[in-house]
Amino acid sequence: MRVMAQIAMVMNLDKCIGCHTCSVTCKQAWTNRGGVEYVWFNNVETRPGQGYPRRYEDQETWKGGWELNRSGRLKLKGGGRFSKLAHIFSNPKLPTISDYYEPWTYEYANLTDAPLGDDIPVAAPRSLLSGKPFEIEWSANWDDNLGGVSEHGALDPMVAKVREQASEKVRFAFEQTFMFYLPRICEHCLNPSCVASCPSGAMYKREEDGIVLVDQDQCRGWRMCVTGCPYKKVYFNHRTGKAEKCTLCYPRLEVGLPTVCSETCVGRLRYLGVMLYDADKVLEAASAPDDTDLYEAQLGVFLDPEDPAVRREAERAGIAQDWIDAARRSPVHALISKYKVALPLHPEYRTMPMVWYIPPLSPVVEALTETGFDGEDAGNLFGAIDTLRIPLEYLAELFTAGDTGPVRASLEKLAAMRGAMRPGLLAGDSSGPAPVDEEIALSVGMSGEEMYAMYRLLALAKYDERYVIPTAAVGDARRLEESVLPDECSLDYAGGPGMGGSGPYGEGSGGAPPMSVENFHVLRDRQTADAPADPARSRVNLLNWDGRGHPAGLFPGKPEEPGSPGAAPPSPENDENEKHDQEER
Repeated sequence: MRVMAQIAMVMNLDKCIGCHTCSVTCKQAWTNRGGVEYVWFNNVETRPGQGYPRRYEDQETWKGGWELNRSGRLKLKGGGRFSKLAHIFSNPKLPTISDYYEPWTYEYANLTDAPLGDDIPVAAPRSLLSGKPFEIEWSANWDDNLGGVSEHGALDPMVAKVREQASEKVRFAFEQTFMFYLPRICEHCLNPSCVASCPSGAMYKREEDGIVLVDQDQCRGWRMCVTGCPYKKVYFNHRTGKAEKCTLCYPRLEVGLPTVCSETCVGRLRYLGVMLYDADKVLEAASAPDDTDLYEAQLGVFLDPEDPAVRREAERAGIAQDWIDAARRSPVHALISKYKVALPLHPEYRTMPMVWYIPPLSPVVEALTETGFDGEDAGNLFGAIDTLRIPLEYLAELFTAGDTGPVRASLEKLAAMRGAMRPGLLAGDSSGPAPVDEEIALSVGMSGEEMYAMYRLLALAKYDERYVIPTAAVGDARRLEESVLPDECSLDYAGGPGMGGSGPYGEGSGGAPPMSVENFHVLRDRQTADAPADPARSRVNLLNWDGRGHPAGLFPGKPEEPGSPGAAPPSPENDENEKHDQEER
């Protein structure tokens, strides 16, 4: 047994409302600069739909992930080292910009500068890549809310698979269709095919927390990692010639804060925690002969942190005690291994993904209610799971390589939880925990105590219960101080494509610390001036700000007395900004 620790995530799809707040905040924090205009480290897809990039799940075309060779050993679907060497200067297995989408802006100046005439001026779209006018034909979520489903719905690779098995299971008639939202980030896999695909060794998996990163010094822009990732969550920066990807906001995790997408999630659907696993079993699990065995095989890789033998081996492996304690309190471990309601995304890619999903039950409840039945009644729900709008086969193609058994078991537990908790909650007794219907809980193999604990985690969990994140090791504290973070961040180094400031790659690149945003005055300059924003004006570092008060420059000037709570400290820059505000007024 070789115990290792990994930060993992679970998303409860019943709670996702498709607001894209996670995508926008991630975009602002990590990809708000030149060369990555088309990149979304976090995106939210409407399912059924083609996804982003278009049809990324079609591995017969994109050759991502792993497959078994004739002798049952793992090999990269995109080819081994000889194949890569033969195509190292030309990799044809890449999505094009049209598969992602060509980013655009609008010719806003035409609205005010157009000469007087009889026609009404318009702000025509212009490409952010070429600067030329073009016609918008695709975007990062063109399928939003089933938009164009009658035209594009059948192009969803998962729909195609389900229709091969049962042609009537997925229809796109309005009265029979279904939809749910699927947020996606990098899976930070246990067996990452992107790392194995990189010829220059620039991609690596951090030993201390399992986060997969790109060393910008080592990256040579071969783009084999883009092909190798079956989830297409590695992107190429065409300005810097480097690969970039989701970092799981590791500068935040190292100080005990959740990822930006988790912090800003409106539905509170994300959970972060530590999983302990046996590194010696990963290869064996990923090599399971049948795709439908991969879910159970990966469950077998995870270790029980309550087991004294596991804790002893973890200590012997050098895992800090606070990480072991965090694993014992981990909401991710509870949802994946204890209650078994969370499922992996496309285990058939054999990468052993570490971002798992609780499948959606809500469409079933809504459909039942519309027919006049009680959509929350456990008896009705159990009977409806197999027959109503959201086909088990479709969910199984997403989460269990086509095996409907684990999907049905997860949905039955979620349905049982609603039924078991409902009588006590409706009784309105607030003197203690709501009573649980033990009979319904036993019908899905859970005790009343376990059912209540799962209900509390899914419905009532507080901030520190959803995010159980141990900080970086105390011995690394000095190295991880923010004063040296720019040298450590995989996307920020001296003169490189960092998170902010002005640098060799234009506005938004250079040497400012990561996780920073432009302050109020820089944004005002950008909106009102013809010249680029003054780089002398500072940016606000979100890692330094605890959310209290008003960081200098982030908000418009306020008439607060010096020394009052939230007032910015006096400085020449603040005086200049206040003078600027007065002149504007």
